[in-house]
Amino acid sequence: MGRPRSIPLAPPPTERLHPRADDLDLLSIEAVVHRLHQEDLAAVRAVRVALPSVAEAARAVADALRAGGRLLYVGAGTSGRLGVLDASECPPTFGTSPSQVQAVIAGGRRALTQAVEGAEDDKAAGAQAVRRFRAGPRDVVCGISASASTPYVLGALAEARRRKARTVFVCCNPPGPRTKVDILILAPTGPELVAGSTRLKAGTATKLILNALTTAAFVALGKVYRGRMVDVQPANAKLRTRAVRMVAELTELPLARARKLLGSAGGSVKVALAMHFTGLGREEAQERLQGSSLRELRKTPR
Repeated sequence: MGRPRSIPLAPPPTERLHPRADDLDLLSIEAVVHRLHQEDLAAVRAVRVALPSVAEAARAVADALRAGGRLLYVGAGTSGRLGVLDASECPPTFGTSPSQVQAVIAGGRRALTQAVEGAEDDKAAGAQAVRRFRAGPRDVVCGISASASTPYVLGALAEARRRKARTVFVCCNPPGPRTKVDILILAPTGPELVAGSTRLKAGTATKLILNALTTAAFVALGKVYRGRMVDVQPANAKLRTRAVRMVAELTELPLARARKLLGSAGGSVKVALAMHFTGLGREEAQERLQGSSLRELRKTPR
């Protein structure tokens, strides 16, 4: 066994007792829910402070993906699960390859549904996860740790820097002076109503940050047009209906014609729109999309 971690004299902000928590167990359920909601609003305010760093990170991710690189989330516990969630939602939402945005969690797949005790303390395992990912200069490695002190995450970030990958750190406490990253996203959420339960306010802030990070990156990469997810993969009835509706709305065609156009485009909303805007066939429209956005193609005379 490794040496036990030393206990600091003062707990970090997310571990401290909330000044409005002492009477929490005396309140009605309605009052508890109301107080929790007030803390949710505090999480939003904490994220607002970090928006410049979120934008910087989103730009770094967009640049990496545009150059053929990838994004890797690394976390433990709630933070790790949020990274897995965000990564898993990118392919159906933005039509990306599963390899472009990936996530690892301390303790492996089992940790997605149950606590794996001690996994977050394994710094070497975090470094090993980055080595398995084969991170390099074109990639972005994003560590997620509400406490900013999770050894698994710190080990991953150190290894990523050693391999010349771009590093991002999402946290809710200020990191230690020896933690070096390219972009620090600090959302200072402070104490939780249930002391140390960072699945609450810190988890909410983290989810908001990850949502913004990947969504902004993929908007920059042309995955969104006029507020629609035009690279959506229509893999079920709901999404197929949505795809037809998007084509109809964005081309002002009747539903029947929009459905036919979508079929001619192989089910791709983006290709269907490019075909409509340019008057080209499917293959030619796909080629035009390689170098132009939908807004540019819409302005192109037929």
